[in-house]
Amino acid sequence: MSTSEQTPFRFWFERRPPERYAQLLEGAAVIVGDNSGSNGGPEAIAEAQAVVASARVRYDAELMDRVPGLRVISRTGIGVDNIALDAATSRGIAVCNVPDGPTVSTAEHAVTLLMAAAKQIPAAAQSLRDGHGDLFNDYQGIELDGLTLGLVGLGQIGRRVARICGAVAESVPAELVEDLESLLRRADVVSLHAPLTEQTSRMIDRERLALMKPGAILVNTARGGLVEEDALLEALDSGHIRGAGLDVFDPEPPQPDNPLLHRPDVIATPHIAGATLASKDRLWRIAITQALQVLRGETPPNLVNPAPDRR
Repeated sequence: MSTSEQTPFRFWFERRPPERYAQLLEGAAVIVGDNSGSNGGPEAIAEAQAVVASARVRYDAELMDRVPGLRVISRTGIGVDNIALDAATSRGIAVCNVPDGPTVSTAEHAVTLLMAAAKQIPAAAQSLRDGHGDLFNDYQGIELDGLTLGLVGLGQIGRRVARICGAVAESVPAELVEDLESLLRRADVVSLHAPLTEQTSRMIDRERLALMKPGAILVNTARGGLVEEDALLEALDSGHIRGAGLDVFDPEPPQPDNPLLHRPDVIATPHIAGATLASKDRLWRIAITQALQVLRGETPPNLVNPAPDRR
């Protein structure tokens, strides 16, 4: 059978792709559905050979068994904590990610949250909207020059944050610390860049928040599950933690009545750190391209489980 006569590959998308990226499949694949309910809806995943996955669906063994023809799960991002890798590997399902796609955007967003929390931008902006224009005596923003930044995780994004912060400081001596507890005791700002695993789940809990310096700032652009939210609220209420910058929550999306969304000492964004125009372009193109590579029998550059027992 010639290439032109082959049956198109079948794709299911967790998040409906913009038309310009759906066109990447033209002539090679068809979209059987997506999680938004259009083009076949969530149930159509059962027909898929390729899934282009975001971060909110849990791809566990039970789901994989409902998709008998599934050959690849391709993430539009770095983290694969929502994919059961052992289950995928044992079923011959390749898992890909895009480790470089959101690096620049997420690092810049982390620094933005850091700065906004230190300068108390949300509270100041709200005061201005409320008609309180003269905040000179009440304003409690801090200078970061001379303070210590603690990076929990030094992968692609963590290193980029270090580079950005190094570029705006006169001199930045850096060192690796022995353990998380030592870092928390010494840092004025703690920025989380660790993956979510069994070992890191709720790693920032009540005991570890208590180790942080009085008046420290916590920034999380990694995964909401790294932080025990109730404990963070207590630390903010007591004043032990000056403020927080959060792009991720657990669960996601957070409930509208989540107290962290309604505090002047918290700047919260809806998991958009890696969603700039440039980043999304990389994520969509690379995720789709890698899924097609797997279906064509090629090895994609960012294969997370390098030796799945292919069917």
